[in-house]
Amino acid sequence: MKDTVADLAILGGTPTFPQMLQVGTPSVGERSRLFERLHTALDNKWLTNGALVREFEERIAALAGVRHCVATCSGTMALQLLYRATGLTGEVIMPAMTYVATAHAASMLGLTPVFADIDPETGCLDPQRVETVLTPRTSGIVGVHLWGRPSPAGELEKVAAAHGLTLVFDAAHALACSHQGRRIGGFGSAEMFSFHATKVVNCFEGGAVATNDDALAGELRALRTFGITADGRSVGVGTNAKMTEASAAMGLTSLDAMATTVRHNRANHARYRAALRGLGGLTVVDFDEAQEPNWQYVILRIDEAVTGIHRDLVMRILRAENAGAQRYFSPGCHQLEPYRSQRPVSLPHTERLAEQVLALPTGPAVGAADIDRICSIVRCAISHGPELTNRLRPSPTRPFATS
Repeated sequence: MKDTVADLAILGGTPTFPQMLQVGTPSVGERSRLFERLHTALDNKWLTNGALVREFEERIAALAGVRHCVATCSGTMALQLLYRATGLTGEVIMPAMTYVATAHAASMLGLTPVFADIDPETGCLDPQRVETVLTPRTSGIVGVHLWGRPSPAGELEKVAAAHGLTLVFDAAHALACSHQGRRIGGFGSAEMFSFHATKVVNCFEGGAVATNDDALAGELRALRTFGITADGRSVGVGTNAKMTEASAAMGLTSLDAMATTVRHNRANHARYRAALRGLGGLTVVDFDEAQEPNWQYVILRIDEAVTGIHRDLVMRILRAENAGAQRYFSPGCHQLEPYRSQRPVSLPHTERLAEQVLALPTGPAVGAADIDRICSIVRCAISHGPELTNRLRPSPTRPFATS
């Protein structure tokens, strides 16, 4: 435990952990079952977009409460296919408080991401701010369920309907979460899920689009397979975005373990909240139980004006202890290239939140003892904020590293 600043590794103490603990360690599930599924794929001699992929799609569709799930090789490809299949053109409004893939997937298709500010409490896109950036070139809106917190889907649907816009959602963080009694997956025209290794369900790497639109699902299936339909007709330009059977095998095995993973994550979140309670200027972001959160992330908000220490310095301190904290997400997309140069914009709520948030290690590989040690580091850093800031302040000979 880190009781004094002299104990901190950044000041010469012994690192708390021998190896780096990550924000999201993969939820593998039962390895023997994974290997059984891989053997099945090898025995079937069908390694891409086969029976395991179809089973995975069926289970995700059921989990999301929709008729269709179209699995892809990555979440980014799922976004690109979704943007393409829904016919988006010109400008697409989205939050900047998201992973840059939300914007890059649009830019790769020649679309122009237009960033609108967020609700400062939820971190999700503010429908009123969307109205302020509409132009004649706007064709769609992309809501993002940040950290699994539902975007205000009903309000965004009203804005989209009033202006004849397409509404889709980046639900990369929100598998199995719900909003107003409905599972995430069925809002807007369609929603994208990510099954990257860090997610609550992983496919090594993978993604999917969930939708209730039969025609849209058919278009997506053709787009991911070179523009070729199930009956072999070429109906237009497409790409190769198919999911492999190996990825589906991992996804199915991770899905088998999902209930256990969520319970573990929930317990981790509760332990972090209890251990960090009462620190002025520090908040552990909470989740609404009614929204069935998957507890995939433990997010801190650190107010430097109160604590006397910046989020980036807390991150440096944690990483020196091999506790791999990360900024989720900072800077906002509007402050990254090429968007910063192409379309400068001020988003005060986004910028304030992005400066404060820090994700802590969680997941199946992180246990109670790990959390207690991480919290002792955080408590030490926050309790001695001004002193650590003074001692570790950047100088011309010692730049302020942020990662």
